Amino acid sequence: MSKQAISLERPRKQATRKAVSGIERPIAKIVEKASEVIAPLWPISTFIARHPWMELEYLPFSEVAERFQRMPGIHLYPTMASFRAALEKGEIDLSFLERKLHRWLDAQNLSVPRHEAERLCRAFLWNDEVPAEWLASSEWNQLPAATSWRNAVIQPLSAHNSKQKQRLDQQMIKWCKLFLDEGQAAWGLPFRELGLFGAWRQLVGHDPALTKDERQRLFDWPSAPELALQRVLSELNVDEETAVNYLEAHLLALPGWAGMLLWRSKQTGQDTALLVDYLAIRLSLEWALMAPDLPLDPSMDDDVADDWRQLLVAWLHWGGMTAAKWQQLKAEEQCARLAFADRFWRLERYRLWLEAWEETYEEQLKTTIRSSCSADEQKPAAQFLFCIDVRSEVFRRHLEEAGPFETYGCAGFFGIPIKTRELDSHHTHPSCPAIVQPQQEICEVAAVPESVTDYRRRRNMFRFAGQIFKKVKQNLLASLLLPEMSGSWLGLHTLMRSAAPKKAGHLFRKIEETMEKKPSTALVLERQEKSEASDLPIGFSTEEKIQYVQQLLHSIGLTSSFAPLVIVCGHESATVNNPYASSLDCGACGGAAGAFNARVFAALGNLPEVREGLAQRGIVIPDETVFVAAEHVTTIDELRWIEIPVLSESAQQAFHLVESVLPKVSRNANEERCAKLPSIGKRPNDAVAEVQRRAVDWSEIRPEWGLAGNAAFVIGSRIRTKHCHLDGRVFLHSYDWRQDPTGELLSGIISGPATVGQWINLQYYASTVAPHYYGSGSKTTQTVTSGIGVMQGNASDLLTGLPWQSVAASDQELFHSPLRLLVVIEAPRYYIERLLTEHLPFSQKVKNGWLRLASIDPDSGEWVSWGRSLF
Repeated sequence: MSKQAISLERPRKQATRKAVSGIERPIAKIVEKASEVIAPLWPISTFIARHPWMELEYLPFSEVAERFQRMPGIHLYPTMASFRAALEKGEIDLSFLERKLHRWLDAQNLSVPRHEAERLCRAFLWNDEVPAEWLASSEWNQLPAATSWRNAVIQPLSAHNSKQKQRLDQQMIKWCKLFLDEGQAAWGLPFRELGLFGAWRQLVGHDPALTKDERQRLFDWPSAPELALQRVLSELNVDEETAVNYLEAHLLALPGWAGMLLWRSKQTGQDTALLVDYLAIRLSLEWALMAPDLPLDPSMDDDVADDWRQLLVAWLHWGGMTAAKWQQLKAEEQCARLAFADRFWRLERYRLWLEAWEETYEEQLKTTIRSSCSADEQKPAAQFLFCIDVRSEVFRRHLEEAGPFETYGCAGFFGIPIKTRELDSHHTHPSCPAIVQPQQEICEVAAVPESVTDYRRRRNMFRFAGQIFKKVKQNLLASLLLPEMSGSWLGLHTLMRSAAPKKAGHLFRKIEETMEKKPSTALVLERQEKSEASDLPIGFSTEEKIQYVQQLLHSIGLTSSFAPLVIVCGHESATVNNPYASSLDCGACGGAAGAFNARVFAALGNLPEVREGLAQRGIVIPDETVFVAAEHVTTIDELRWIEIPVLSESAQQAFHLVESVLPKVSRNANEERCAKLPSIGKRPNDAVAEVQRRAVDWSEIRPEWGLAGNAAFVIGSRIRTKHCHLDGRVFLHSYDWRQDPTGELLSGIISGPATVGQWINLQYYASTVAPHYYGSGSKTTQTVTSGIGVMQGNASDLLTGLPWQSVAASDQELFHSPLRLLVVIEAPRYYIERLLTEHLPFSQKVKNGWLRLASIDPDSGEWVSWGRSLF
């Protein structure tokens, strides 16, 4: 940023002159470029795993890590304490670390002697900080400070005044909460129809949180956000060269609220319009608040004295230098040594540790897969289609051990990009991954139309009671009577929920189901007119039905040898009093349960016209084969039937066999999962009872681990991994390269499911390595706000990531290992080469270190790691 003094002319006088900003690019383009540092944030009700750095994949991961660390001070690598803990658990092989250090030193154009550099680097690898007694020594006190070894960091002006920065953040939180409110507030934001900036511009002159002088500075402020942003950049002397960085710093100040505005803006087709509003307000307020302190002392922009001391002392003690020898060095040599030490200390040592951790895991996974591969010649009685979710791996393994069953993995929306509308609902839900656009709407209707009348009456009665309760609670006078009227009933409810959570949970669920009495329903699968609400066609054409079923069966390699029973398993979580409930449901179904999609796919698979069309395309499904929809409840590892059509004789036998083994499968899976869950006191004797309690206990902060621990994504035949104990850490997507001569299916898996897997992986990674920034803190102190997200207290950023309890077993012990996703593909080498050549986004991710890639040769079993050296 320019160091020139900032003008403090009166606003009226400034308005009479032509503002010269020095910025020729359109403001919208500058904001669009700056928005790369944040990611859209979905509402908490449909919590979608988000890749925090999705717009920065054109840069190497290490470069992005350095960029974030220098601007807002965010560390994108695990801590040294995390590495030491992993080392103690045997998760890091030191031979990998040693090898990586030598390779890194060999690749550097060292400005210092190799032996001195290696000695310093080894000390840095094993020490968190320079000992305090060394810093207190007088040996270095007389040495002149070097000041040109690190580039200056661009920071907002408000960053230099903590009080004003806090006021600025509070102002932005307030305006964002008011504008984004989803009907939770008793009083709505006036002038909301004018947009975020328009409403603020109308009301800021009456804001009691601002002083009279601050409101006066904004008296004749431009009424258009682009003009206001351009004017304030001019007032702050921010030129075009630094404008993007300056706006980036402001977006990173409150990335949650900015991310929610970005999501809302994109949902309404406005690109980054709401971010222009947001930045126009934030910078305008910054100027109004900071005006009395301007101009600032330029020396405040780059205070590196503390770091200089640390690095100099490190060279003196670990690098074999002396004070006299240091003084003999030229100024540029001193700067080169400081820059070398600074980069290794801040970034490279963490990168080497992380890569050694990742390579150790890859070696362990390779050993597990190689030692467990065996063919299974037994004809399956039933075949199961599961979501690729890592929680499915545990259940699939125990299911396959229990009988002649075959399981397949695919994205949990089963390749059907739809919006779903439940019975008699006015709302639709995009039940597909966030990167996929819905193409049809599927409605649920009553099987007996007359039955919906009574159902609607009961539902409306409960809704009316809820609305009355809310209005009474918000009314000043009526709210005084509410405790007297409802206290005894709510008190009894609280007592039961707290004293006997398992019994109370089942009781209340029974009462709810009994009173709701939802009638039996059917799906509208035939093509209808467009829906007024979603503007999508309702139902499928015959060609679409055939195409969706064919695509999925081809992608997982299930095109022949069908079992009498094919069970399509969606999945959901069971949890109570949990704002993050949707994060435990199916991410491929838009953060909702996968039952609806499973039901749709099973219904399509049973249609005569679909089977006839598939037969013409080479996929012959026997008449005895029946598709059945089910749902895997991940919290308690139960398989529940959704819809059971008329079964053939052989399908009926398979169905009875499956039902007979499910209790044992559930118990085995529960015992394996329960062993990992933190418990107070002694480990429970009955794992089934314990997981069922967690599912209905409203005080439980860890009903299940979710996708914590995810580390790899295997694309290949189940035979390759069927007898592997993968510990619930691997996404499993079925794939047969022999049915994919063009590589189109593999490319589709990489573009869809693997990308979603990468988003999930980096969501957990970010929430683990930077929980204060990308996580959401403790569940026990969270506040649901505006119906859209959670905060800590009532004046924090809108929290973007996972709670600490979702990634850590305690305050000091991590459960999730923050490793970047390892994608393993079972296919010949030329398939991988073709994929990297034709699929440039994926190739870019691998090359820039956003994920790792390995392949297994189907014939020889050779394992190839595709690192940067192979590009």
